[in-house]
Amino acid sequence: MPTRRFLSLLVLLAALASACAGPPDKEMQQAQAAIDAAKAAGADRYAPDDFNAARDALKLADDAVTQRDYRLALNHALDARERAQSATKDTVERKAAVRVEAERFMASVGPALSEAHVRLTAAEAAHISPRTLAEARHTISGIDLAVQKAGAARDRGDYLDVVELLKPALPRLQAVAKDLEAATPGAARRRR
Repeated sequence: MPTRRFLSLLVLLAALASACAGPPDKEMQQAQAAIDAAKAAGADRYAPDDFNAARDALKLADDAVTQRDYRLALNHALDARERAQSATKDTVERKAAVRVEAERFMASVGPALSEAHVRLTAAEAAHISPRTLAEARHTISGIDLAVQKAGAARDRGDYLDVVELLKPALPRLQAVAKDLEAATPGAARRRR
């Protein structure tokens, strides 16, 4: 029996040696395919650390091939493939979480924007300071545009852009509404 184990070990070592006798082209192609799939899934935006690590590992594999260190090249190629696959998996999870966050922002900014428009109309009727009105109009107009862009981003599934566009909108709308309420005389506020 010990000779059988010894022969098995020799066969395994021979297989490993032959696998490292030349560049690990197959593994490097698999790694590149995994990186391409990760990019197509959006990993460059949703899981950039793993995605960039996968690209870096593949570059190290290329460098190792250039130096004829095929064992090291194989290790880097396998690492690149694993990291790219991890980036793809993380992207799916992160996209789902960002989608929920984007929908939450869309749901909260809409009513706040409507409220700001109501307060702006009341402030205009009360003839408050033109400067305050101009600032409020500018802010509300900018947020109206951001909401339109966010809607388009949501339609194309770009939830990171939705969050980026709308995250600052709610505090700005609340500040505008507060400023308009403070500038509008009490009678105009009660008439609403």
